[in-house]
Amino acid sequence: MSSTEVDFEAFARANTHQLYRTAWLLTADSHHADDLVQETLGKLFRVWGRVRRVEKPAAYAQTVLTRTFISQRRRRSWHEQPTDVVPDRSADGEDHELRLLLVQALAGLPALDRAVLVLRFFEDRSVEQVAADLGKSAGAIKNRTARALVRVRAVLGDDTFIAR
Repeated sequence: MSSTEVDFEAFARANTHQLYRTAWLLTADSHHADDLVQETLGKLFRVWGRVRRVEKPAAYAQTVLTRTFISQRRRRSWHEQPTDVVPDRSADGEDHELRLLLVQALAGLPALDRAVLVLRFFEDRSVEQVAADLGKSAGAIKNRTARALVRVRAVLGDDTFIAR
């Protein structure tokens, strides 16, 4: 293997878990999340010589993943298949109903709004970082965040705590 391939493999091993976590939050489906991560890694590998010189290649990978997700959702060939089986197991002590409601609320959002909420609140990124990742203005991200939170609160109810 060349040094580029070894370098990329080390990057992929170190970052796949975080990419998968973000992908699952975006897609709410383990199979789609796997596919999204694989497509993202494939895109990164093609340009790895340039990407590895970037200051934060992991952040670049998250941006590629998010943009790939949004692009996939815009295609007519994208299909969600509802299931009555939740693909992940949660740890003891978690509020299972709240988690399922949150996944349901996220699934009801448009792809870009879901991406904004996942990046802002699950990935703990600033408005400016999300704006840069998605190629939008900070004002547009604030607007989308506010509208998406209203929709999520409608599903979760007024008595459920959500960051404001």
